[in-house]
Amino acid sequence: MESRSREEIEQSTERLLQDLRAVVQDGEDLLRAGVHDLSERGMAAREKLSGALQSARETREKLEQRAREGVKATDRLVREHPYQSLGIAFGVGLLIGVLVNRK
Repeated sequence: MESRSREEIEQSTERLLQDLRAVVQDGEDLLRAGVHDLSERGMAAREKLSGALQSARETREKLEQRAREGVKATDRLVREHPYQSLGIAFGVGLLIGVLVNRK
């Protein structure tokens, strides 16, 4: 049960990172396509988009690093305390079930 939720988190994080990569790639493609015949205003917009893409790249790298660290820490914690982890997962599942079924 615990490993399934960890796998779901990993998959969700991976989808987020793939989406962020796609946004960065699309932005870079847009920058390359709009290089010709730019006015002064267009050049300013291009500079702003370039800065935003650089920021997005840095954010993606930080998210990837944090996700890897989080997965390793969670795995280590679950392996060190398997029964406590199972009990917590059961308790959280029970709590969610009670809240969902409450009218």
